[in-house]
Amino acid sequence: MGVTKEQLESTLTSKLNPQHLEVTDTSGGCGASFVIDIVSEQFEGKRLLERHRLVNAALEEEMKEIHALSIKKALTPQQWKQQQEESEKSKSGA
Repeated sequence: MGVTKEQLESTLTSKLNPQHLEVTDTSGGCGASFVIDIVSEQFEGKRLLERHRLVNAALEEEMKEIHALSIKKALTPQQWKQQQEESEKSKSGA
């Protein structure tokens, strides 16, 4: 039995305390491939590679069973807020 979306969410929540977390199982339910969007204060002052390393370290045990992990977004709360605001502006046509 592979890793579940809920397992990843639980581990990332306990280790990185994200303000936003979206985990998508892209393996068709077998738990081998996931896409993650995560927003955490722990990313503050860190480059993208360092953020990815934090996520991978948090999921060290789960990574033994995961074939593919794509970290689509690893943002600070401020970056997340800016993206949300820009998205709203583009939707409203401003």
